[in-house]
Amino acid sequence: MGITSALVLFAVIWSMTFLIVLPIRVKTQGDLGQIVPGTHAGAPEVHNIGKKAKITTAISLVLWAIISGIILSEVISVRDLDWYGHMGPEVPADGTDG
Repeated sequence: MGITSALVLFAVIWSMTFLIVLPIRVKTQGDLGQIVPGTHAGAPEVHNIGKKAKITTAISLVLWAIISGIILSEVISVRDLDWYGHMGPEVPADGTDG
């Protein structure tokens, strides 16, 4: 896995984790009883984005390390996910027919 692949993998993991962490412990205007005219009662009032970004980064680093380790050790490869046989037979590393 190259550096670009590793960065893209981390960015995808971070984004997905952030979307999961984002709605946790959100206090809305409706919860606090302070609805600003012209806004929805479900609009967040207290959201703690900085704290959630730090939590997301910590979780993402752990997940990234685990997933990168699996990819680099080749415990699971793309061929393991080829359930329908679309990739064809595996060619040996030396390029011979077998």
